[in-house]
Amino acid sequence: MIRYTKKNVILITGYLGSGKTTLMNELLKNTSGRKVALIVNDMGTVNIDASLIKLENKDAVMDYSMIELKNGCICCTLRDEFLTQIERIAREEEVDTILVEASGISNPASVAEAFLLYAEENPEAKAYLSTIATVVDADRIYAEFLEELKNITEEEEEEEDPDIINLIVEQMEFCNIILLNKCDLLKKEQLEEVKKVIRKFQPSAEIIETEYGRIDAEYIFREREFDYKAVEESSPLGHSMTRLHGGSEGEEGAHEEFGISSFAFEDRHPLDYDKFIAFLEEDYPEEIIRAKGYIWFAEDDMHVQLFEQAGRNSSLSEVSNWTAALPKEEQELVFEQYPEVLSDWDPVYGDRMNQLVFIGKDYNRELFLQKLSECLKKG
Repeated sequence: MIRYTKKNVILITGYLGSGKTTLMNELLKNTSGRKVALIVNDMGTVNIDASLIKLENKDAVMDYSMIELKNGCICCTLRDEFLTQIERIAREEEVDTILVEASGISNPASVAEAFLLYAEENPEAKAYLSTIATVVDADRIYAEFLEELKNITEEEEEEEDPDIINLIVEQMEFCNIILLNKCDLLKKEQLEEVKKVIRKFQPSAEIIETEYGRIDAEYIFREREFDYKAVEESSPLGHSMTRLHGGSEGEEGAHEEFGISSFAFEDRHPLDYDKFIAFLEEDYPEEIIRAKGYIWFAEDDMHVQLFEQAGRNSSLSEVSNWTAALPKEEQELVFEQYPEVLSDWDPVYGDRMNQLVFIGKDYNRELFLQKLSECLKKG
């Protein structure tokens, strides 16, 4: 009979735009010979995070088992599928560690509870939860949420008002490591204010300051036992919040619970650079919390541009070349190594595509898409 060693599961969580994917890429560059299986959860119909990890790790990603879970959260609507994948991967002898990037609106308490039930119902389970690491955007906490977090009282938390601030608190509360990211954007005294308010909700977990998700990977990969009860009881505030999705009443899904929803924008036509920048500066709605995806401009048909927006911050960066922009010889090599590129190849534009996912609350989707579509250059 084949014997399996229990596999270490590490959950990376954190609010939208905190830097989870950047952290994942940093960890994958420093696996120290481990065989790491990946599960990437994205609430959108297009799993942008999974695509970005593949793009950033072209030479290494084939060494990993990449499982994409989309159109839901592993804390609720995708929980059964998630645990099925965990058990399947854990039975692969060559896998050492399972690294999971959760959706930005996932509730880590619910994921941890699912592991508890999984272990109780499956004494021979091949995987165990060792770490929940919450990535916190220090700059955004300071700029957008600091005063509200300071003023939350235990009575207010017990009302269980399903809003975004509660989700942020849940993610900070229920973890055994906090990675305080983007620390370079704040002054020392501002950073201390952020850490002080975090300690209000999470007095026990180690807080590690990071910039661009850079961290000693060995610390994250280290095997440890996640103590559900100790983490649940560690915060003096909001014990009821850790049960927000815990029972049958929480099965409706995090994006519905918090009034957050997502939609995708896909179009082959190039964007006009000036119009797109004007759209960002003049017409971009505050109700859009987070956006991420690949775009291309009529003025530059060579480069894949990654667009990201989180709260008040947005950025554009070149991440790769479109295959269609490469010389024929190089294209043939890409087709040979990555035949899936041809499955979505357009006779005019090749693999060029604007593919964006937007996440927000109380936005006017039709008006937004109309304004964005006006930035396209057609004909």
